[in-house]
Amino acid sequence: MAKYDYDLFVIGAGSGGVRAARLAAMSGARVGVAEEHRVGGTCVIRGCVPKKFMVYASEFAHHFKTAESYGWSIGESRFDWPAFIADKDKEIARLSGIYVTNLQNAGAELVHAKARLTDAHTVALEGHGQVTADKILIATGGRPWSPPELPGLEHTISSNEAFHLAQLPKRIVIAGGGYIAVEFAGIFNGLGVDTTLVHRGPNLLRGFDDNVRAHAAEEMEKRGIKVVLGCQHARVEKTASGLVSHMVSGQALESDVVMFALGREPYVEGLGLEAAGVAVNEKGAIAVDDYSRTNVENIWAVGDVTDRINLTPVAIREGAAFAETVFYDRPTRFDHDMVASAVFSQPPIGSVGMSEADARHALGKVDIYLSRFRPMKYTFAGADERCLIKLVVEASSQKIVGCHMVGPDAPEIIQMAAVAIKMGVTKSQWDSTCAVHPTLAEELVTMREKFVPADLGAVA
Repeated sequence: MAKYDYDLFVIGAGSGGVRAARLAAMSGARVGVAEEHRVGGTCVIRGCVPKKFMVYASEFAHHFKTAESYGWSIGESRFDWPAFIADKDKEIARLSGIYVTNLQNAGAELVHAKARLTDAHTVALEGHGQVTADKILIATGGRPWSPPELPGLEHTISSNEAFHLAQLPKRIVIAGGGYIAVEFAGIFNGLGVDTTLVHRGPNLLRGFDDNVRAHAAEEMEKRGIKVVLGCQHARVEKTASGLVSHMVSGQALESDVVMFALGREPYVEGLGLEAAGVAVNEKGAIAVDDYSRTNVENIWAVGDVTDRINLTPVAIREGAAFAETVFYDRPTRFDHDMVASAVFSQPPIGSVGMSEADARHALGKVDIYLSRFRPMKYTFAGADERCLIKLVVEASSQKIVGCHMVGPDAPEIIQMAAVAIKMGVTKSQWDSTCAVHPTLAEELVTMREKFVPADLGAVA
């Protein structure tokens, strides 16, 4: 008889856990998976997929306005929030079902239950007894974080609840400066909601290139989003007419909904990490090595619960690398360098590689190529909307080490730029590519003049 019930037990059926479970099961391993909510995890159920649907829905108002400049007569338009939410939920249910089917077809067994480690080889399943496993993979992802001691926190929502509001609010205050806050600000603003984005820092989107951060905030304000920086909540008060956000500065903002999007934290609560001896790092994330292995020999972790790069494709690649290493005897490490990312703000952002500041600190002298311009589509429409494209180039090798964009289709364009940059393309090789005209993307390969800020002119 087998020593354990399973060769592998996966805790969490999000993108990373499902990929690892499927590949392991297809190797012939006995695989079990526990998921306490719905299969698909944050991305499919309460993250990038439903949020992208909301982005699509919210962009139409902007498209309608632009269409009038191109000769279209636009009649009365009305957005039906309940109908959209119902259709969105149907699609999410369909996608979640596909994940379940794929797991089952691969031969993995799925249990809908909260899982807790009781030792390094034993998992207690709420309402389903316990199982043992030779190897365990933790892929529980992350969850929204809110300040627990804030008075009135119970009157607020997180990004989780934003997908299930019974009705579209007339006014919303969103607290946060990261990509989730910025994206939802664009969504609600586009749907006609009076939107205020408050952030305690001096600028939005910490970690992105400074030119991108400033440009994105400026363009968001042009679209009607009120961006309030250096501002944070002291308390939230419920009144007869809605909610009042009382800020530390003394300012009071009235709204129907207050949404906190202040970041996410690794979901480790109730996992029993201590019982199994699994260590966490200073951020509370599960500590792993380059092969996603924890300090406990038979336990691994992938995805947002490890707080490396919290992106769905990264979790999938980490899960695949785990399975290749452990079940196919092909040691594989996922390379976390030069991973492209997108912010589906309005306008959207695409980014890969180093910011200018990071490159200067790490590499010394760098060359900057920067272009701000009105895209052809909006020039014709008479709209004051500008794109930003920026290249960061290591001066000595002339390798492009960063590419950053703000403007229409930036996420689509950055994917292909990332391929070249990942391969180590130089500026001369980049420039040798003939432009596709007329497109926004052609600006990428036509920038020849180095950008020198006015205050650095004397130094340069």
